[in-house]
Amino acid sequence: MVILFWTFGFLTPWASCALAQSITDRLSGSPKVPWQISADTVDYDAASTTYHARGNVIIEKQAARLVADSVSFNHKAMTAMADGHVVMTVGGDVLTGARVELNLDQETGVVHDGTVFLKENHFFIHGDRIEKTGTDTYRAEKGSITSCDGDRPDWVITGRTLEVTIDGYGTATHAVFRARDVPVLYTPYILFPAKTRRQTGLLFPEAGVSDRWGFNWDQPLFWAINDSTDATLYTHYMQERGTKIGLEYRYALANDSYGVIKADGLQDRQIDDGTPEATQKWGYAGDAWDRPNTDRYWLRAKVDQELPWGAKARLDLDIVSDQDYLTEFRDGRSGYYETRDYFLEAFGRDLDTCDENTRTNQLNVNRIWSRYSLNGDLIWNDNVTNGRWEESDDTLQQLPVIQFNGVKQQAFGTGVFWDLDSEYTYFYREDGERSHRADIYPRAYLPLRWKNFLSVEPSAGWRQTAWVMDRREDDTLDRSTYRQLIDARLDLSTELSKVMGSPVAAVDRIRHSARPRVIYEYIPDQDQSDLPFFTALDRVDEKNLVTYSLTNTLTARTTKTFRATTKARDRLVSANETGLTKPVQGGPLTPTSFNYHRFCRFYLEQSYDIAAARDDQPEPFSDIYGELEFNFGRYVAVDSNARYNPYDNNISSHNIGAAIADHRGDRLWIEHSYQKDAFESIRGTLSVKLTDRLTARGEYERNLLDETDIIKGAGFLYTAQCWSVDFFYAREGEDNKFLFSINLMGIGGFGE
Repeated sequence: MVILFWTFGFLTPWASCALAQSITDRLSGSPKVPWQISADTVDYDAASTTYHARGNVIIEKQAARLVADSVSFNHKAMTAMADGHVVMTVGGDVLTGARVELNLDQETGVVHDGTVFLKENHFFIHGDRIEKTGTDTYRAEKGSITSCDGDRPDWVITGRTLEVTIDGYGTATHAVFRARDVPVLYTPYILFPAKTRRQTGLLFPEAGVSDRWGFNWDQPLFWAINDSTDATLYTHYMQERGTKIGLEYRYALANDSYGVIKADGLQDRQIDDGTPEATQKWGYAGDAWDRPNTDRYWLRAKVDQELPWGAKARLDLDIVSDQDYLTEFRDGRSGYYETRDYFLEAFGRDLDTCDENTRTNQLNVNRIWSRYSLNGDLIWNDNVTNGRWEESDDTLQQLPVIQFNGVKQQAFGTGVFWDLDSEYTYFYREDGERSHRADIYPRAYLPLRWKNFLSVEPSAGWRQTAWVMDRREDDTLDRSTYRQLIDARLDLSTELSKVMGSPVAAVDRIRHSARPRVIYEYIPDQDQSDLPFFTALDRVDEKNLVTYSLTNTLTARTTKTFRATTKARDRLVSANETGLTKPVQGGPLTPTSFNYHRFCRFYLEQSYDIAAARDDQPEPFSDIYGELEFNFGRYVAVDSNARYNPYDNNISSHNIGAAIADHRGDRLWIEHSYQKDAFESIRGTLSVKLTDRLTARGEYERNLLDETDIIKGAGFLYTAQCWSVDFFYAREGEDNKFLFSINLMGIGGFGE
């Protein structure tokens, strides 16, 4: 409610022109005059320096407008009083009442029997007497607040006194929460958020009941430290397990310098000591390890940091106390799923799966130039089971890994190209062998083109590797060893394409592209049994292999049109790399841009092992691998891959996922996964809009090999204009979960 005075003019249908002129003359040039006024009559009392406007009064200045039956304005004291059907708008905010008193200098005032609507927060404040006590603060007697539209809001908080700080918090004494007109909850005092900006305070809690936890309550406290840092403290009480304490710290110093650190811990009342009863109640299916510890924790972090001289650093931490912790705490604000999703969104980097016992921790420092790059890594693999439950830990660490690489580039202006991979690694084991390893791998290429049709690219590489053992467990290994390998490769490919018309009116053209490719790779056989072994690089197998593949893609083109000038049309004509663009002639309607959408991709690949055939191995052909992708806008999407064994004449593995949606918001996603003699499962989710407000949801996953359900659940989401309620029941293994939450728009939510 900021009102500034600048000019004062009168637009009055009946008022005296002489009077209007005199007032205009008297006040022209005064910096304290803000309004343009229209009224049936306007009077000025010189003794009190007060203007009186009566009848259809309208006072306005830019985005501020005041309408009332009568208005008295003291331009010296900068006070105003409006009576009768008062409506005041400032931007999108609206104030209505029977009488309004304003102090324009202090930006304060009183509304009698009125309502204040705050657009940004979509709040309605009602009260017998609403006092604006400051720029963003309000106090109401016998007041109420809601974010619901209408005369009978779906919910409202009433109180004897109500105080609200916009982008802060509100308080109410003798507060009653009402659903419609029905009182639901009473409290002598309530604190609630009323903000759109981040601010220190309690967040709404999450609560629930489960077989493993009992009744549980998670209460977060948010601390807005400054504009670039904040922290959240989690206190998660679990009836059966104890209280888990967590802390999340976030900072953002620049666009490429930010980080998140999360840690939580629990002194668990329950253990899995290997007894059948404890394992059944507190263990997890498929976990062969006991969990005897009560001290449990998880530390995770991701950091991106800019460094001097154009260098960048990345840090990934993932340290957990035991193999079941992440499975135990998958859900909730500080759980595995929400942490993983947040890391993926903010950093583009994932976490190891929750059931992976070896957690990867990495510090990377890199510098990238136009043709070269330098990377330094410290990689610590935290083996949870070995490190916690075994007497020795032979987990392989790489401390450090230093890589210097050169991208493919032309050699001295010739037709020859080259690239370079080089690496130094120190392999460390707490218990076991340790070694230095240096590897350098230059490669030369000769790309050729035959009649603009066939691409031919022979290449050769020369790998040189040296080891120096720091600690040896096998006395037969030399302290220092050396290896060199030469390999050759031939890459042949071409591309055929055709542009066709489309049977769909919305699509202008369809381009079909077919890219066959043949790759031959050769590495001579070399005995490497006397070399140290740490990673796959230490054993480069013989290769005499032909790989052939075919990629088919279908791309659709749609056009947009506008009425272009001749100059604009001249800029539109160009050949597009897709082959779909054609020169355009002038005219009143001219295509300005094209939208291209690859809606289908089909890929097939197989290899023939010449070396295996020469050794009389019976199956030199590999599985036929295929990928199929369909994407028809936002309504239909299919993503699948499969491997077919030509000798067994069956599919050895496949993954098929499909999503179907409609314009109402209904959505079905289903996935079938299969690997021969290993696993087969089906899972899916379904969301159906029963009405505009009510949505039914379902989730299901089943292990088809042992015919057991992994998870099954169903629930509903009801969304109104100013509130929503979410209910969901899920059964995961032997654990039953009931999730229930209510969200009051603009205020917050409750429940889990």
